[in-house]
Amino acid sequence: MKVVGLIAEYNPFHNGHAYHIQKAKELTGADSVIVLMSGDFVQRGAPAVMSKYLRTQMALQAGASAVFELPVCYATGSAELFAYGAVSLLDRLGVVDSLCFGSECDNLSELDKIASVLVSEPEAYSCVLKRELKKGASYPSARQKALQSYFQTEDCAFLLEQPNNILGIEYLKALKKLHSKIRPYTIRRVESDYHETELQEHYSSASSLRHFLTRSEQFPEDLERQVPSSVLPLYRETFRREYPVTPNALSSITQYMLLKTPVKKLCRYMDMSEDLARRIKNQFHHYTDYQQFCELLKTKELTYTRISRALLHTVLGIKQKRTDAFLNDQVHYYAHLLGFRKDQKQILSVIKKESDLLLFTRTADEKKLSKAGKAMRRQDVFASNLYQTLISGQYHTPFENDLKKSVLKI
Repeated sequence: MKVVGLIAEYNPFHNGHAYHIQKAKELTGADSVIVLMSGDFVQRGAPAVMSKYLRTQMALQAGASAVFELPVCYATGSAELFAYGAVSLLDRLGVVDSLCFGSECDNLSELDKIASVLVSEPEAYSCVLKRELKKGASYPSARQKALQSYFQTEDCAFLLEQPNNILGIEYLKALKKLHSKIRPYTIRRVESDYHETELQEHYSSASSLRHFLTRSEQFPEDLERQVPSSVLPLYRETFRREYPVTPNALSSITQYMLLKTPVKKLCRYMDMSEDLARRIKNQFHHYTDYQQFCELLKTKELTYTRISRALLHTVLGIKQKRTDAFLNDQVHYYAHLLGFRKDQKQILSVIKKESDLLLFTRTADEKKLSKAGKAMRRQDVFASNLYQTLISGQYHTPFENDLKKSVLKI
């Protein structure tokens, strides 16, 4: 059995994602597709537009064999942390032969060349990096200039301006650091640009779909050409009942957390520097909502995404010290299964046999976890339960405790 791994957010699931699943199987010759997906909060520092269970069901209906959840401390981390957390989990499942990711350039050798330099940090690269950082450049900008200097070309500048290329490089770095046997593949993104807000003919970006869905009061019929026919009924049935959830759903709780937390304690949360914590306190009287405050706090050195992640980590209680402890220990303690296809269930038996991780499928499995594993699991459960309060508050539906959710089977 050949297995390809995909790392995704599916925020929300669309034609491009279905194409990725199909193309990954064709390119790698895989029999099964394991998806490692962010849970209810995503890497840009916001709640997902729809729950992890809705997105899992869509992925399975579109051809994924099984979907596992990426722990929230990694799912909401920087590109480097997100990639390392995801690749290390795929690696430890013990069955994944290949990793297929989307990129804007579709040139694995160029991406791998950059990844090799970033991992080995040769002196010619690190000297320029340090010099640029001393000048006050942001880390991404300093890294870009150091790579340009090292390769004596500006080609890498373009590659590092594209979000999927950046993530792809981080996946390749993680594979190298882990000395993983997983073989990487990349496919080109089709039709849409990552940051587009206008719908395209068939392959629109997740950003444009979120923009579209959150501004529609009635179910948008234009969605029919943007998502696979297999998932359209689920989109239709749950619209304005379970989704969309927007970043501003976090406005009140974020305002409360920032009001009650002093600067010193704010600095304990992941992605929160002392400068940002002080800026938050200085500008707090201008707070109106989550997105507005992130925009207000933006500077040349602090991006919107970095700020939103810091605010989200404050709300979720994700502290830097705890995440560092996970990384310095086992990184992962379990593989939380969200759902699987019944006709592909044999892959679960193989994982149980080959992986050194606990295959987490029910609440009772928590008893088998170490103290650190239980701490990671508590973070994940709290994040999902908080997300459920956002849904129930917005759509006036009963609260559903994540501990009572069952693995999806289709």
